Amino acid sequence: MATKTPPRKAPVKKSSKKKPTSFKTKCLRFLFKAIVLFVVVSLFLVVFFKFVPVPFTPLMAIRAIEHQKANKEAVCSHDWEPLENISIHLQKAVIASEDGTFLTHNGFDFGAMQKAYKNNERGRKIKGGSTISQQTAKNVFLWQGRSYLRKGLEAYFTVLIEAIWGKKRIMEVYLNSIEMGDGVYGAQAAAAHWYRKDAANLTPRQAAGIAAILPNPRRFTATSSSSYINNRKTKIMRVMQTVGKINY
Repeated sequence: MATKTPPRKAPVKKSSKKKPTSFKTKCLRFLFKAIVLFVVVSLFLVVFFKFVPVPFTPLMAIRAIEHQKANKEAVCSHDWEPLENISIHLQKAVIASEDGTFLTHNGFDFGAMQKAYKNNERGRKIKGGSTISQQTAKNVFLWQGRSYLRKGLEAYFTVLIEAIWGKKRIMEVYLNSIEMGDGVYGAQAAAAHWYRKDAANLTPRQAAGIAAILPNPRRFTATSSSSYINNRKTKIMRVMQTVGKINY
């Protein structure tokens, strides 16, 4: 008896339509692209400013806006000078006042950070634990503030400039970009503003005077100073003697 062959089933055609991309996947892709773009741009800027003077900083723009809102004249005195044209006394003064381990640390002074954290918990007012490298990273690339995002980005840029710039370039950018008076930025502008001379000709006492006001350069004055600032000048000059020869 012959057996009947069962009819073949027509093959099921696979749909050529792709499944729609989920919202989560789209967000992850966007985030990945944004991170890659940020890394590329940040690396470019750090390498670029290793060789090119920093023309302006976010803080300069913020101060200009603040002056405009307060109906004040928007003053921005900023003259870039190579480190060789900035008094060695000022270099020692900022190390003595702002970052005693600048020449040896890798961008972070964890001992100072821990001390600042403990004292802030107790409600004491002391200077923060930020190094010169961290302050430079913040001033050149970031905005002012105390958010975790900004601190995280500050750490990121600090690692980059330590690795790519080195200590000499960090000090050069720092001394040419930080606020040293109301609308006064950098060593050359500060020397002219406070002492009517070039940054190369600052005496140890004058250098200590500029370094003494850095915690709040819009409130304090390097000349005709208060007793508090005069005491800071004396202390900074004493510490300057222990800095020794600077080898970048």
